[in-house]
Amino acid sequence: MTQETVREAIFNRRMLICIGTGFASGLPLYVLIQLVPAWLRSENVSLATIGLFSLIGFPYTWKFLWSPFMERYRLPVLGRRRGWMLISQILLMLFIGTLGLFDPGFNIWTIAALCFAVAFFSASQDIVLDAFRREILPDRELGLGNSFHANAYRISGLIPGSLSLILSDHLPWDQVFLITAGFMLVGILLTLLVNEPRHPGSRPKSLSDAIVLPFVEFFNRNGVNHALMVLAFMFLYKLGDNMATALATPYYLDMGYSNTDIGIVAKNAGLWPAVIGGFLGGLLMVRIGINKCLWIFGVIQVVSIFGFMILSEANADRVGTPGFEPSLLLLAIVIAFEYLGVGLGTAAFLAFIARTTSKLHTATQLALFTALTSLPRTFANASTGYLVEAMGWTNFYLLCALLAIPGMLLLFFVAPWRKDPELETGTEASEHPEMGGVAPKRAD
Repeated sequence: MTQETVREAIFNRRMLICIGTGFASGLPLYVLIQLVPAWLRSENVSLATIGLFSLIGFPYTWKFLWSPFMERYRLPVLGRRRGWMLISQILLMLFIGTLGLFDPGFNIWTIAALCFAVAFFSASQDIVLDAFRREILPDRELGLGNSFHANAYRISGLIPGSLSLILSDHLPWDQVFLITAGFMLVGILLTLLVNEPRHPGSRPKSLSDAIVLPFVEFFNRNGVNHALMVLAFMFLYKLGDNMATALATPYYLDMGYSNTDIGIVAKNAGLWPAVIGGFLGGLLMVRIGINKCLWIFGVIQVVSIFGFMILSEANADRVGTPGFEPSLLLLAIVIAFEYLGVGLGTAAFLAFIARTTSKLHTATQLALFTALTSLPRTFANASTGYLVEAMGWTNFYLLCALLAIPGMLLLFFVAPWRKDPELETGTEASEHPEMGGVAPKRAD
């Protein structure tokens, strides 16, 4: 791809929209996986209970169950995608703002119910945001567009994972959650300003068609054996990485760092390498294709997990001893390298998922694929608290690294090194029968 084509791919309105979808999608998830665990831990809730809170995120895993409903029916305002986006975002702002009104010591089940509501409407928002993004991006921009989305997704973590933690040292928790909820206005503004995309084909004629046809198309297009390998890859590629970061905030606290240390150093040291990695990954995918990037970035992702082991060995036995001050520099270096791998791997992974999806069944297929990728975060992560208490932080991160290997091995079958259809001259990946059916007309 020429330099001029790369420039055109970067500087267009679609990339700006991808930034907005990433921020709106990431904020509620980071409330659940960063702000809520820090809040509960600061209120002396046990690690095991915090780990079990990961189960509240099961709507991210099962969102494909109601995605056909959102594909078949539309609200009376704003269109099939934007109408569902708006109602989800308004309800997210309401439930996030309500969380801090309850005491974890006495209302843990109420807090769990509110977190479940946040997860449900966050997953519902993701269904339409993912479909919206897939429908406006031509295949040659999938890598870059999804890297912009992933970067904005990470940047949104600055709010609950940094700003809100810093504010918690100076303000009561109810005010912290109200301020955090206010940032959902970014997503609401995006929904009101963008145009409804042109949908290829027609709406499903019935709810049963909306449920059945996306699955039939996917398995017919790929064949049963290859389709099952693709699904297995989607589950396994980020398994070790997701587990390694599942209890990141409690881990930093156990290593002797304060909430302010985490808010200023750890979150920023993780954010910017992830942003840089995502952007560079998007550019590299434009140049060499998605498949090669999945291989390169996957190796970096696995190696980076070992940084947590180094930090654990340096700090764990010294926490609480007189005069011990944990190294902020070591924390920054370890987190920076880990999230560089996260940024690179996520950009390529999201592009692969989008490329695998047919534009004729965008919402349901993307909901199924992204739900599958959230399985490790929801169910495997629920056991992380017990694993850490049983084996210690160092051995836990060694296990995470080992669990990342099976996903890498599946690359031989689902993303061969020398095969990248989206790079073939004059050809969209979705024109290939194995990559997504017939390419529909592009919508800006």
